[in-house]
Amino acid sequence: MSAQLHATQWIDARPWAMVDFVSDLHLQAEDPTTAQAFFDYLRLTQAQAIFILGDLFEVWVGDDVLKLESAQFERLCVEHLAQKAKHCPIYFLPGNRDFLIGQGFFEASGVQSLADPCVLQTQDNRFLLTHGDELCVSDHEYQQFRALVRSPEWVSNFLSQPIEQRAQSARAMRTKSQEVQAQIKLKKEAFPDLDAESSLQWLSSHDCQCLIHGHTHHPGEHHLDSTHKRVVLSDWDANASPARIQVLRLSGGELQRLPLSTWQ
Repeated sequence: MSAQLHATQWIDARPWAMVDFVSDLHLQAEDPTTAQAFFDYLRLTQAQAIFILGDLFEVWVGDDVLKLESAQFERLCVEHLAQKAKHCPIYFLPGNRDFLIGQGFFEASGVQSLADPCVLQTQDNRFLLTHGDELCVSDHEYQQFRALVRSPEWVSNFLSQPIEQRAQSARAMRTKSQEVQAQIKLKKEAFPDLDAESSLQWLSSHDCQCLIHGHTHHPGEHHLDSTHKRVVLSDWDANASPARIQVLRLSGGELQRLPLSTWQ
């Protein structure tokens, strides 16, 4: 089984000398330390463009959450993004946790929407950007679920429900996901990873040499053949020991990983 190829958005990064990539921050009110680390990063990074490759939030049940009196945390995140977006373009493509982010969020935050996947053209290379979950083709159960919840009919029906009902559904899906991950860990099985053949097919079809993605929470670099590779972003968890907070920076044609201490 191969992940379906589809049209991509093309971004010209040649005017920028420094570009940052992050993903899987899973921001939530219950983890203010990680959120503050992200706010500090937004305030202090010298990047000329920022790309957030999915799962910015732990959960997002619709843009109307921003209108709730209880949503101080979500509005605080939007305020920090909006402040940075005044001076530096910020791009976002959806993850499996926050694919319901919509036009209301983009208008409030100043963040720009990205297609998944998206081609980034630099002076010397073309990078293919994706969250990564669509390329975990061996996880058949998840791919069936993904196709269901990304369908316009499902999204429309879900967003028509009262927001508390949506929140309960999201909590149930989150609990199920955690149970599946716990079973995989208990059985000492490998977590689903991106399919190498499908990744290479995506890269070749879009004339790119490097795939940058998140989703798996296993930062690293994987060579697919002599000329193609995929680079995995770190997730963010300021409470881990050591803290798992890392930015992938493209500068001078080279990719480098920057730790939390860069902004402390």
